[in-house]
Amino acid sequence: MRVVFMGTPDIAATCLNKIIEKGFQIVGVYTQPDRPKNRGMKLAFSPVKEVAIAHNIPVFQPESFREEETVQQLRDLKPDVVAVVAYGRILPQKVLDIPPKGCINIHASLLPAYRGSAPYQWAVLDGLQETGVTAMYLCREMDAGDMIDTAKTPIGENETAGELLDRLAVLGADLLDKTLTAMEKGTVQGIPQDHSKATYAPMLDKTMCPIDFTKTAQQVHNHVRGMNPWPVATMELQGKRFKVYETAVIHENSNAIPGSILGLTKRGLRIACGEEIVEIRTLQAEGGKRMASPDYFRGHPLEM
Repeated sequence: MRVVFMGTPDIAATCLNKIIEKGFQIVGVYTQPDRPKNRGMKLAFSPVKEVAIAHNIPVFQPESFREEETVQQLRDLKPDVVAVVAYGRILPQKVLDIPPKGCINIHASLLPAYRGSAPYQWAVLDGLQETGVTAMYLCREMDAGDMIDTAKTPIGENETAGELLDRLAVLGADLLDKTLTAMEKGTVQGIPQDHSKATYAPMLDKTMCPIDFTKTAQQVHNHVRGMNPWPVATMELQGKRFKVYETAVIHENSNAIPGSILGLTKRGLRIACGEEIVEIRTLQAEGGKRMASPDYFRGHPLEM
């Protein structure tokens, strides 16, 4: 079975590595064009491109599939199936129609929940205790195709979105392997989604960073976890702006106004919330280093 793989970030690279290991015939890899990165703004390869090059697999990096020449290039590869993982492009119908076995996708949620570009982040932001990955057929509507299979995993109470993604990458790689193996055997059957239960997970942006301490301590904790590693939760404290990387919920009530500083412990800075207390354990002052908050505030005493 001839496979074309499409993907860009680390989660996709993990999936590509898995199916290379398993010996699938990968006839081409599509990934986003090289982009400027870091302070030097030098063009950088995507993680998927690095994997493909290391295994001598042809790499294609079109800006889009609008040009007929680009579509024909894919046809010429004669793929039986196209496997997509976080490619970053919506495929037009003329591309979806090319492989006889269809275009499949590994999506980082249990569909129909959390369709969209930030599913695992929103699962953490919303305080879910479980999520997973779904293998599905691609269709014209975003993340709405028939489901093939799922794999579930619990979400740790202190797990960040980045930590969760690392685990979902491994789970997704195994599911892709399982799905392609079933497709080779001809045992795959699609299951229509219940579209009435669909929810959406839009892309995160920096306007979402500020912490709202009028919310419960658990909601603040979920916000910090869901925004880590990007774009990172922030707070203003005595005229300074901080990025907040790690928190804990203290199951005590306070009559203080939400956002009030309650004290500094050996573990962190305690701040009143709309319900219970949050302890800020790791932070980064603007222009400074990421530090344990007790270490930072020993050198920068607070006005209590």
